Amino acid sequence: MSQIDQTDAAALSGRNTVVIGSVVALHVAALWAIQAGMGDHKPPEVITPVQLISEFITAAPPTPPAPPPAAPVPPPPKPAPPPPPKPAPTPPKPKPKTPLPAAIKDPTPSPNAPTGAVEPIAPAPVAPPVPPAPPAPPAPAPSPAPAAPAPAPAAPKIELPSSNAAYLNNPAPGFPAVSRRMGEQGKVTLRVLISAQGLPERVELAKSSGFDRLDNVAIDTVKRWKFVPGKRNGVPEAMEYLVPVNFVLQQ
Repeated sequence: MSQIDQTDAAALSGRNTVVIGSVVALHVAALWAIQAGMGDHKPPEVITPVQLISEFITAAPPTPPAPPPAAPVPPPPKPAPPPPPKPAPTPPKPKPKTPLPAAIKDPTPSPNAPTGAVEPIAPAPVAPPVPPAPPAPPAPAPSPAPAAPAPAPAAPKIELPSSNAAYLNNPAPGFPAVSRRMGEQGKVTLRVLISAQGLPERVELAKSSGFDRLDNVAIDTVKRWKFVPGKRNGVPEAMEYLVPVNFVLQQ
């Protein structure tokens, strides 16, 4: 329970005690009046009871504590004193002037001063006339520029022979029956000299297939072929050409 509630309860208890005491005093006075009246046979007095009104007085709230004093504001810092002025430089002492020699008051020469004869000034020698400069030799004629080198001949345009044209109707080499039964197969490479007319002039074995029968069949077959002749700058001429011939067994 707070201090305020305790104060209110104490005040209420005191007021109740006063009321009860007042009521008891009134009853005692009434009894005494009745007894006194019966002895003197006086008419009874009407006693009006007094109503005591009690009021609950609320105690004043406690005074809040005073706020703490504000911290003192420090005085502003004093400005720093200005630096003392620098002393002015001492001017240098003037140098003493050298006294000039005193001028001669009387310019008249002394009577004993020697006198000399004045020599005449000889005329300056006259320089002989300069002969005219010889004329400059004529500038040499510029050497002729070297002739431009002849342009290099253009590389010839070469077309190799061919045996794949359809119109040649070259037969395929036959597969020897013995080689087929024995499982011989391989690739034969022939070096062929083809004439300007497209005919094989020479057929040589460049690389064997590993089987003589296949090599000989390839040489005999190519000797009967016709070729498109090789050309140099569009002109047919004889050329060598490598012709491959494959022998492959079909499963």
